[in-house]
Amino acid sequence: MQVVPRQGGELAVGGAAEQVTEAWLANRRLSEHTRAAYRRDVAAWLGWCAERGVEPLRASFLDVNAYARGLEARRLAPATVARKLSGLSSWYDFLVKLRAVDGNPVGGADRPNVSRDHSSTVGLSPDEVDALLRSAAENGPRSNAVMTILADLGLRVGELVGLDFGDLGWERGHRTVRFVGKGGKPRRRALTPGASEALDAYLGVRGDREGPLFMTASGARLDRHAVFRLIRRLAAEAGLPGADKLSPHSLRHAFATTARSEGVALEDVQDAMGHADPRTTRRYDRDRHNLDRDPAYMIAAARARRAGG
Repeated sequence: MQVVPRQGGELAVGGAAEQVTEAWLANRRLSEHTRAAYRRDVAAWLGWCAERGVEPLRASFLDVNAYARGLEARRLAPATVARKLSGLSSWYDFLVKLRAVDGNPVGGADRPNVSRDHSSTVGLSPDEVDALLRSAAENGPRSNAVMTILADLGLRVGELVGLDFGDLGWERGHRTVRFVGKGGKPRRRALTPGASEALDAYLGVRGDREGPLFMTASGARLDRHAVFRLIRRLAAEAGLPGADKLSPHSLRHAFATTARSEGVALEDVQDAMGHADPRTTRRYDRDRHNLDRDPAYMIAAARARRAGG
C-alpha cells in the first residue's frame, strides 16, 4: 500500500489515515477487542492533532509529550496512558516502514513509568471467589457456567465470549476447550469437573448445540460488556466490597494468586494464562510478597529433616 500525504505532509483524519490504520492492524495478530482499542487510540491522536493544527506526519516528540500530558490531566492511569502511546508508537513504526515519515515521534517522547509489579485490577480472595460463585449458581445456569469457567480457568473475557460450541472436545481423558488467545495463538485448556458440570447444566437448558457457546436470550453471542455487568451484579448480591469496581480480570488475578499459593509452579501458571513473559504472571500473583511463602522456611524445614534423619 502506498500512502500519499496531503498538502504539506498532512495526513487526513479520514481517508488515507483510516487506510493506514487498517493496513497496520491487518499486519498484526490482535484480537478484535485490541484492534478496536487501537483504532480509538489513533483516532483520538488524529483528532487532537486536527484541533491544534498539528500535521500528524510532521509531529515531533514535543507534540506527543503535550498529548500525553493532556491524557494525564484527565486523570487516566499511567498504565492506560502508556498503553495508548504504545499503540501510537506501533502505528508510527508502520508509517516509517512505508516511508511516509522519517522517524517515530513517540520513540523520543516521555512515557509514564509503569511498574511491572503493579496492577490496578481489583483482586478477589479465595473466600470472595467462593461467595461470587454461590451467587452465580443462584442466578441461573448461564451465570454459573460463565463465572465458574472464568474462575477455574482464568480466561480473558474476550477468550470466554469468543467460544463456540465446536470448541469443546476431549483429549486424553480430559474435557477441553480450544480458543484463540492473545496474539492470535491457538490454545486449549482442560475443564475442571466443576466447570464441566456447570457448562453441561447450562447447555441442558439452552438446547441448541451449535454457534456461540454463551448466548443471550435473543440468540446473540454474549459480549464482554454483559459479562462485566454480570460480575458486578453478582458481587453486589454476594455482599462483596468494591463490587462496582470488579471485572472479569479480577477472577483472572484470583486464578493466578490461588494457583501460586497452592504451590503450582510459576511456569505452569504462565502457560495456563498464556503469558509470554513470566514477569507478567508474577504481577498477577497478588500474594507473591506474603512472607509465609518465603523459601527460607522451606530450606530451614529441609535442613531440620536432614538433621533429624
